[in-house]
Amino acid sequence: GRFGRLFRNLPVLSHSEEALNTLASAMVTKAEEDLQLGGADPEETETNRGEHMIPAGYTYLGQFIDHDLTFDPASSLERQNDPDALVNFRTPAFDLDNVYGRGPSDQPYLYDQGEGSKGLLFLLGDEMKAGPSTSYDLPRNTQGRALIGDPRNDENGIVSQLQGVMLRFHNRMVEHVRIERGLTGDDLFKEAQRLVRWHYQWVVVHDFLPRMVGNEMMAAVLPETPIAAYGQNGASAGASYARPNLRFYHPDHAFMPVEFAVAAYRFGHSMIRPIYSINGDFDNATKKRKTIFGENPETKEKGPSGNLTGFGRPTMNHGIEWKYFFEMGATSAGDLPQPAYRIDQQLVNALGDLPDPIAIANKSLARRNLIRGLRMGLPSGQTVARKMGFAPIRDADLLVGPHPDKVDKRPSITDMGSEFRDNAPLWYYILREAEYYHQGMQLGPVGGTIVAETFVGLLYEDRLSYLRVEPTWKPDPYVVTSGRKFKSGTGSFGMPELIRFALADE
Repeated sequence: GRFGRLFRNLPVLSHSEEALNTLASAMVTKAEEDLQLGGADPEETETNRGEHMIPAGYTYLGQFIDHDLTFDPASSLERQNDPDALVNFRTPAFDLDNVYGRGPSDQPYLYDQGEGSKGLLFLLGDEMKAGPSTSYDLPRNTQGRALIGDPRNDENGIVSQLQGVMLRFHNRMVEHVRIERGLTGDDLFKEAQRLVRWHYQWVVVHDFLPRMVGNEMMAAVLPETPIAAYGQNGASAGASYARPNLRFYHPDHAFMPVEFAVAAYRFGHSMIRPIYSINGDFDNATKKRKTIFGENPETKEKGPSGNLTGFGRPTMNHGIEWKYFFEMGATSAGDLPQPAYRIDQQLVNALGDLPDPIAIANKSLARRNLIRGLRMGLPSGQTVARKMGFAPIRDADLLVGPHPDKVDKRPSITDMGSEFRDNAPLWYYILREAEYYHQGMQLGPVGGTIVAETFVGLLYEDRLSYLRVEPTWKPDPYVVTSGRKFKSGTGSFGMPELIRFALADE
């Protein structure tokens, strides 16, 4: 698939790199603020939680989804890029090619070749301790590199173990389909793969996306239409989806909008916490809390034992207990997942100095994002807002820096340079918009529209998606409520239910 533009005729934003460097520095917090805000205990005070805070796992589910949609090794921060000439080496579809790779025939080393498996099941990794339960690493070669469909999914310990959940979700689905349908061989693999993809697509549409853009935006972009659905027991109420209401994304040929890939979908960077609780091993507190990378402030450890840096075999105590990241059926306040940080124009200090495995040069993630937007020729946030029919946020309200309860007064973007007058970088504008309209609990109108329309447009363009093949489809009731240790009881299906089904026998 190719990259392209949603807004082809808008003027390109022009900034000096010096001004962008100034803005990037203001968008990264000081290290001491990280520890005040990011204690990361599930029992932390309510000041950073809020009733509608997004559980921390969705930050990394968003990264996993991104790796399913995009892979662009050809673009560079060091040169001007033409988005229309860039090739997306991932299929721009929710098809889990980051899990399945090119399939068991072309990449057999991803699949179990043992007796009875014959390429139907994924290879699985070693056990890891996860508090009172057990978690699992990815399959690895003798040098510790993960054997997976997309090497980026071993970038950190959280997305790495989400990848492991998806491997196990497929393996359990194979067994479920084998029992239910009696299929074997290639027919069994393809049917299990279809169901895995459709359940994943359902999670994207009904769990992930509404949390990020809000239910009102979802209803506007993907209207649901009641229909009569006839089953074995006669007529029953059902629903299908009307053709999506897409004002800016035109799904006549699947493409990856550069405004999405380079600006809007990078909102997740502001949601990253500096420190995470990963399991319930309270015997030794140093095993419980891990920085995303760098030095562990509690233990002063560096390297894999002290943080969640990936691209290698993790230590035994890095197994994730998923109740710390998703709403796995909490019975008390102490079991609530730690929240992600708000969607706003602040990135934690660790993202101002990325480690070598992730970035060799340009180690500030804020600077990388702003420079990439400049190189790709994105329009300004205000220009896009006007094009969409939204009144742009005033310069005086485009603030930069920590939340007001941490400082008396925040500077506006024009304090970063006069060239930012009515001319804010799109990525920054979308982050500030979420904070301005929704206190960082969801994206604002510009960011929400771009993300929702791109997601729904790509899904609708995919002629193998559930939205096109069977718009009345619902997740398998057995999958929804499965688990010898867990029972959902809600009838809904989201990431918690997917995890329960994947790990039900563990």
